[in-house]
Amino acid sequence: MNGFKIFTGNSNPDFAKKVCEYLNETLGSAKVNKFSDDEIQIEIQENVRSQEVFIVQSTCEPVNDNLMEILLMADALKRSSAKKISAVIPYFGYSRQDKKVIPRVPISAKLVADLLEKAGISRIITMDLHAGQIQGFFNVPVDNLYAAPIILDFIKSNYHNNDIVIVSPDAGGVERARAFAKRLDAGLAIIDKRRDAPNVAKAMAVIGNVEGKKAIIIDDMVDTAGTLTEGVEALLDNGAMEVHCCCSHPVLSGPAINRINKSRLKTLVVTNTIPLNGKAVECDKIKVLSVASLIGEGMRRSFKGESVSSLFV
Repeated sequence: MNGFKIFTGNSNPDFAKKVCEYLNETLGSAKVNKFSDDEIQIEIQENVRSQEVFIVQSTCEPVNDNLMEILLMADALKRSSAKKISAVIPYFGYSRQDKKVIPRVPISAKLVADLLEKAGISRIITMDLHAGQIQGFFNVPVDNLYAAPIILDFIKSNYHNNDIVIVSPDAGGVERARAFAKRLDAGLAIIDKRRDAPNVAKAMAVIGNVEGKKAIIIDDMVDTAGTLTEGVEALLDNGAMEVHCCCSHPVLSGPAINRINKSRLKTLVVTNTIPLNGKAVECDKIKVLSVASLIGEGMRRSFKGESVSSLFV
């Protein structure tokens, strides 16, 4: 496509390459280095004058480095006379800090939105935001795509609707789980969870009938897997035949892989919005689905001025 360029940093270059393959485009040349004191250095190595540019980069671990790469790359492109700069952030870091839950804490997601706009970003394309209201933190258009079509196809291909029940891991995920259950014509259950501290959760009860069913937990991300593994035990204790999980973002930090390996979870289906780390790659329970074509199609339609609403469900 004439007037269209794609760049990426160090976050997930394989994902960016898959997006380029879908769009039949070549990944732009940019040098991303560090000085000896860990300052990030960006150099755009080709002409972008009057071009529409997309920066494809998840703000996953190391979150701050990957975020800074986007900001510096956007500034470099702006100063190189790019016509329009869009940030394609499949996994939007800091999205869990979207409100003040206790006094004297930042609303970090809002600050990140301000930083991206100040750097020169004029459009955001992301996937499965932890909280949909984050779109309102921006004064530029935000396309929040969903991995649901990819995950739904996987579930339909691997499970019989009569055998499964869709499970929300907490009250906040009920809307997402209900949408899956409706499209699969399956039952719905909810895990009642109480969180005592950050990254520490305790599953208390299961609301809904899971007895004799294959329970499929639907979530937007799995971080330390504490909520997930507690939920697995609660579902099995309530008569579920086996438990699987599907999520968009495999954060999988800290003890996550050890917990998953020790748990009775059968499979964890994730997407490639975040690259798996070494332990996760070796975990036999994890299966990765690609959403590069979905993201790529959102970018193509954005560039062509076409509607992307059909990609939202």
